[in-house]
Amino acid sequence: MTLTTARTGLFLAIAALLAPHGALAQASTAEPASSEQSPPADAGTPDQAATELDAVQVRGEFIPQPMLTSSAVMTHVSREDLSRQGDSTVADALVRVAGLSVNEGKYVYVRGLNERYSSALLNNSPLPSPEPLKRVVPLDLFPTNMLDTVEIQKTYSVRFPGEFGGGTINLTSAVVPEAPFLTLKAGIGGNSETTGQPGLTHYGGGASDFFGFDDGTRKMSTELRDALATGKRITPGPDFSSEEVKAIGRSFVNAPLNLLQTTDHVDPDYEYEISGGNAFDVGTSSRLGVIATAALKNKWRTHEGVQQDGAVEQGQMAVQSDYDFLSTTNQATVNGLLGVTLDMEDHTIGVMTMYVHDTDKETRSTEGYSLLTGDNIRDDTTRWYERELINTQLTGKHVFGEFRDLTIDWRAGHSRASLDAPYEKGFRYREDQDGNWFHDASQAQNYTRFSEVNERVDSAGVDAAWRLPTDIDFYLNFGAAWSDTERDAVQREFRFLSLGNLPFPNRYQRPDFLLSDYNISQGYITLRETTGGTGAAAYDGALETRALYVEAESQLTDNLRATAGVRYEDATQSVEPIDLFDVGQPLPTAPPLENDYFLPAVSVTWNFADNQQLRMAASKTIARPQFRELAPQQYLDLDSDRLVIGNPFLVDSELLNFDARYEWYFNRGEYLSAGVFYKNIDKPVEVVLNGRSGSSWQQSFINAPEAVVYGLELDFRKYYESPFEWTGDSRFFVSANYTYSDSEVRVDDGDVAYTLAGNGNPQPASELVMDGSRLQGQSEHLANLQLGMEDSSGSQATLLVGYASERINARGINGFDPATGNTIVVQPDYVQDPGTTVDLVLKKVFTLWNVDMELGLEARNLFNQEYSEYQEFGGGRADVMRYDLGTSYMLSLSASF
Repeated sequence: MTLTTARTGLFLAIAALLAPHGALAQASTAEPASSEQSPPADAGTPDQAATELDAVQVRGEFIPQPMLTSSAVMTHVSREDLSRQGDSTVADALVRVAGLSVNEGKYVYVRGLNERYSSALLNNSPLPSPEPLKRVVPLDLFPTNMLDTVEIQKTYSVRFPGEFGGGTINLTSAVVPEAPFLTLKAGIGGNSETTGQPGLTHYGGGASDFFGFDDGTRKMSTELRDALATGKRITPGPDFSSEEVKAIGRSFVNAPLNLLQTTDHVDPDYEYEISGGNAFDVGTSSRLGVIATAALKNKWRTHEGVQQDGAVEQGQMAVQSDYDFLSTTNQATVNGLLGVTLDMEDHTIGVMTMYVHDTDKETRSTEGYSLLTGDNIRDDTTRWYERELINTQLTGKHVFGEFRDLTIDWRAGHSRASLDAPYEKGFRYREDQDGNWFHDASQAQNYTRFSEVNERVDSAGVDAAWRLPTDIDFYLNFGAAWSDTERDAVQREFRFLSLGNLPFPNRYQRPDFLLSDYNISQGYITLRETTGGTGAAAYDGALETRALYVEAESQLTDNLRATAGVRYEDATQSVEPIDLFDVGQPLPTAPPLENDYFLPAVSVTWNFADNQQLRMAASKTIARPQFRELAPQQYLDLDSDRLVIGNPFLVDSELLNFDARYEWYFNRGEYLSAGVFYKNIDKPVEVVLNGRSGSSWQQSFINAPEAVVYGLELDFRKYYESPFEWTGDSRFFVSANYTYSDSEVRVDDGDVAYTLAGNGNPQPASELVMDGSRLQGQSEHLANLQLGMEDSSGSQATLLVGYASERINARGINGFDPATGNTIVVQPDYVQDPGTTVDLVLKKVFTLWNVDMELGLEARNLFNQEYSEYQEFGGGRADVMRYDLGTSYMLSLSASF
């Protein structure tokens, strides 16, 4: 088949999908699905909508809400946008937004600043994180079916928390409907590198693993739980007899978790969703609304690739350890939302509960040459990574006064997030002279880890807007906010060890035979707890913030609007390592971070021409270290497969932000914008290589002296009437955005940094960060293009293209050459190349048996862009991690009643 034939077939398929009539379809006279094409029926005229939202705008017929009344530089992603793009999670959807990129499939980078500079809110309330290495919330946890809108505010407003760098992402949960509805959806899909292909797996908990819930297989045994409760290290000796330790070792789950299995055909992906809602009259002037959503998703992904370790040798990057790996992960997600709202004209009260349960079950095998051991090794691992988020919010809005000139919004929330990673298993095998793999439980080691993270966030806030009785439109906004975050994290590690008495044939046994009750009872292998002491395996973290703000907002003239305010924020943040065994020398610690700040912000919007405006803003904000970054404990980052250790000597970063953006709304739902931004960051937190730990490099964190970030953003969207009769009433859709950003870390002579390895003593910053280098996580170029067709029934076809240029994932290591007196590169930076991805989303709306139906087809990463992270120097290269992502497909059918 020629390329021309393939393209013709694709266009014919799209045309057929969007055909106005089909064999089973009935013609529809509904308006196009996009709410930006035409306002809702109850929205009124643009001037009326502005009045309802307590704002006056004499120009701006085509300027949509919330852009009309907001003075911030922001991006508004509507439910219609989420539907058109077909993204299943918020993290996937935000890739399409100008200036945003996503790392590891869940952490959002805004304007080249990594996730620590972005905050996520749900209905304006802070959220806990179940991630052991992050305090930020991974946005892949939030399915788009649970949300109404996503707003990304790129300029700071004093109404939001002071932790602001790249932007604030505010998620708004699904709203109560005006009319009853019920929607059912089911889908099946797969991945070209995974589905129907060979992969790895382990039995685990059996059938219940499909839902992401363990059936009790991974539950700690009574023997182990009682032993941990004693607070003693589990090792034969004065605290535990040899027989007690044997009994504990025999109680460990064996074959279901230790035995890796191959499968010839990995299962397809599945997804099921249900959502519904209704509203009821209560009395004569009130309405009670209820909405509920639930979903189950299960998908498999196999990654087969290369993993290398290297170092600079004779001025060139050289590979020292070279591995091939195969990893298969089964991800299961269950979520639900229930919201109830009572609307009493001037008073509205609502309660909402959201539940998300997300589990990764991974089976992995890595094989290759290790420089540390000097021979070929194989590492087999199994992991169960269970995340859970429960969020409950109570909100209210009240309007007072004869002219409705005082509005009070309040909120209270309680959230819990957790990570449970029981029985994380690892086995290392060595290759003998005959090419056989053996494990002697001595030089070739194994581990079993139990990890748990629990985080709780209680929060409350009140916002008031008072329209003053003046001749000009003048508002005084003021409010208060409080949040209290507590986290506890613990990891216990065990090893089955041979003291040289393991019979030679037993070294070649399968892992479930090797760890059998018989070998343990005979004393061939002995259980030893290898959990780090002196606070190296557990910590408690806490962050309490209290804030007050005041803001003045005024329509100074018919075309000039200004907002100015200041936020006072006081916070106490602490991380306290816990010595589980109360022995040994404590790890280095630092006193709690106790700081208060006055954070001003000012913005001006000049509506200088009809449907055209210029926004300018300036602010001061902060960024705090994350809990795990402050904890002096070693942890395995499952996303990068690298060891990480915290640094208790980190301090807050302070930012100065400047923005300007021109906006032209030339029709409803159509616009062109161009903006510039500049940020100065004092003491940014950067990830650096901290040295080797065994055969792997270990990462840690430092405060670099200073950095600047600056850039340009362009955004365009327009609809075009179709010139072709065969497309019926369809129209074309074009959306494109581009972001150029650059950054520079500044290191002067005399600048110092404080590291864990240096026990908090200053050392030259130039040894850790190169002057003039880019900030970690910053891509110089980001671009997105959407080309689509849609008709009046709501059927759509959209081609999405995204590009992100290279970015630094972790800093390398610099050294000092005494011969020349110059700084030299010992380890280059870890660089990731996201590259270009191409997606296609097709949707066909039709009616079958008087039921509204929607048939959808999604194809992601059509040209199989690979994942690539590498180190490069002097013409040499080491592939830190490289594998094919494959092309993913999903075919779905939904029915609305």
